[in-house]
Amino acid sequence: MKQNPAKIIMNGLLTENPTFVQVIGMCPTLAVTTGAMNGLGMGLSVTAVLTCSNLFISLIRKFVPDEIRIPSFIVVIATFVTIVQLVLKAYIPALDSALGLYIPLIVVNCLILARAEAFASKNDPVSSALDGIGMGLGFTVALTAIGIVREILGTGAVFGVTILPEAFPKTIAMILPPGAFFTLAALMVIVNKIKASKAEA
Repeated sequence: MKQNPAKIIMNGLLTENPTFVQVIGMCPTLAVTTGAMNGLGMGLSVTAVLTCSNLFISLIRKFVPDEIRIPSFIVVIATFVTIVQLVLKAYIPALDSALGLYIPLIVVNCLILARAEAFASKNDPVSSALDGIGMGLGFTVALTAIGIVREILGTGAVFGVTILPEAFPKTIAMILPPGAFFTLAALMVIVNKIKASKAEA
C-alpha cells in the first residue's frame, strides 16, 4: 500500500527515530560515536544498507515462503553489508579502520531486521526504500549528534576543527564509554521534551 513519501521520511527522522524514540541499534550508537565523523560514517553506512535491503526485500516479499522469511532477509542484508564494507575499504580505508568490526555487525543490527519485517515485507518497493532512507537518516542524525557532543566536550574539536579554546577544560570521560551513556540520555530527554511540547500544542 502506498503512503505519503514525506510522512514516511519524517517518521524515521522524528516520530519514530530509531535511537531517541525506539531505542534500537544501541551497540554502534554507544561504541562508535567517540567522534562526529565516526557517527556520520556509521549512520550513512546503515542508511545505505537499510535502503537497499528494504527495497530488495519488498521486491521479493511475495515469492519468499513464510518458513524461510527471516533467513532470506538476513542473506539480503548480509549481501548489502558486504558491498558497503568493500566500498569503505576501497575508498575510505581510514573510516573502515575506525569503525572496525561494527561494519560487518550491521548484519545483525536490530534496526535493519526490524524494518525489513515490520515495513518492507508489507509495503511496495518505493515506500520501503523511503522508509529505509527515513530511518537511516534518523539514525545518522542521532549518531552524528552524539558524536559531536562527545567530541566537543572530550577534545574541544569537531570534524577536526577546534571549537573550544585551549583554556576550556576537556572532559576525557566524554570520549570514554560512560560519555556515550550520558550524552545519549541527555539528548533523549531533549528530543522527548520537544515531542511532548509539540503534542501538547
